[in-house]
Amino acid sequence: MSITLFDLTGKIALITGGTSGLGMAMAKGLGHAGATLVINGVSSKAKLDQAVAIYRSEGLKAFGYLFDVTNEAEVIQNINTIETEVGAIDILVNNAGIIKRTPLQEMKVDDFEHVLKVDLVSPFIMSKHVVKGMIARREGKIINICSMMSELGRDSVGAYAAAKGGLKMLTKNMATEWSKHNIQVNGIGPGYFATPQTAPIREDGHPFNNFIIDRTPAGRWGNPDDLQGVVIFLASKASRFISGQIVYVDGGILATIGKPSNED
Repeated sequence: MSITLFDLTGKIALITGGTSGLGMAMAKGLGHAGATLVINGVSSKAKLDQAVAIYRSEGLKAFGYLFDVTNEAEVIQNINTIETEVGAIDILVNNAGIIKRTPLQEMKVDDFEHVLKVDLVSPFIMSKHVVKGMIARREGKIINICSMMSELGRDSVGAYAAAKGGLKMLTKNMATEWSKHNIQVNGIGPGYFATPQTAPIREDGHPFNNFIIDRTPAGRWGNPDDLQGVVIFLASKASRFISGQIVYVDGGILATIGKPSNED
């Protein structure tokens, strides 16, 4: 298989929530495969500028745009600006997301709806407006960042699981409607990854750290860079006849019903 199947030179990739964490890791993968990066952030201009500087320090071509992915008017305005200033968007990675850890019986309706709006409605808004150009060009890649909670429930993350389960089915329906335009829509479902956010619960002896290591056949937390291969694959020509699929990058958690044996 030719390595050129994975070459993204000349492609423009828009990554929402690409200022840190898994979003930044995936964006770096796309950038090192040749793509020009357009990074979205919402929290602060300073954080966005800092992220762009990190990408550029690695020799990547990167631009940053600050807007709220749940605000359709802002999305339309910024997509138009991006396509004018940088170029047509070839790859969209819907990565922006939030989680609120509250038992369902205690969760406020406003908080539940907020999670759904960011994690489920925003990928719809972004895709709806980016796909118009892709349809016109008869080419495009949309990658929705799902979760193991697209398949499983867990205490206190009911809103997140509802949103990510919905995103799985939204991905399949996007593929159903847009594959005829030579647009591939797929999802990535990360497992448990070592990020600054998970640092407190990854300390040796922490019950959750032990649980994840024991529960994962690979015997470790994921490294954010472990997501780079799959995002490059789904953004490249190599996946040109794959659509509507969710690829779980979880070290094998979803493959097993219980704790793996320690015996060889």
